[in-house]
Amino acid sequence: MAALLLMAVVAVGYAMAGLLVVGGTVDRFRAAATGTAASADQVGGTVALLHTTAVVSAVVSLLVGVLLAGLALGLGSGRAGARVAVWVVCGLGVLGGCCGLALLVGQRSVPLQPSADDPASTELLGLIADAYPGWWIPLGGGLSVGQTLGYLVVAALLALPAANAWFHRRPAPVAHPGFPTRPVPHPQQPLPIMSPHPPAEDRQ
Repeated sequence: MAALLLMAVVAVGYAMAGLLVVGGTVDRFRAAATGTAASADQVGGTVALLHTTAVVSAVVSLLVGVLLAGLALGLGSGRAGARVAVWVVCGLGVLGGCCGLALLVGQRSVPLQPSADDPASTELLGLIADAYPGWWIPLGGGLSVGQTLGYLVVAALLALPAANAWFHRRPAPVAHPGFPTRPVPHPQQPLPIMSPHPPAEDRQ
């Protein structure tokens, strides 16, 4: 539960950071694009792509954070359905983290080659990575690795015997008000008091 809450906070923080850095990234990109052969429309289209990518990435990260927080609350209440949902999310998260890391490594290791049909657009796309702050790319790679490890840890913790006992525990009986929880003993009836002297008719 704590691991999921931490991952939710990180996801929300990453969404906010992506929106904060997009302004400076666009300014640096425009400055670098002035020395290229790209037209104003091509530069404007690439800037729109930067804004759209930042907004979509922030929305996805925010939704992931909300989902992880909800699943953490479900685990805390001991719901078996939340446990299954977390396993599904962990599988998708590991897959997404590996794909994101592979894409990031591929972009950094294999530079874009100029296209014969549209060399200006290829050059503009190559400037996008340099327009981001120097710490942004390592941060994205580190979060991809941390995301993958975090999902693996959460999935492993949910498979422990302690987790099985938590989700299969029996709820304590609830005492309803107005009804006694213990049997109330009945008051004993007093024994009749015998007279020490028999009636007069018995003596006759």
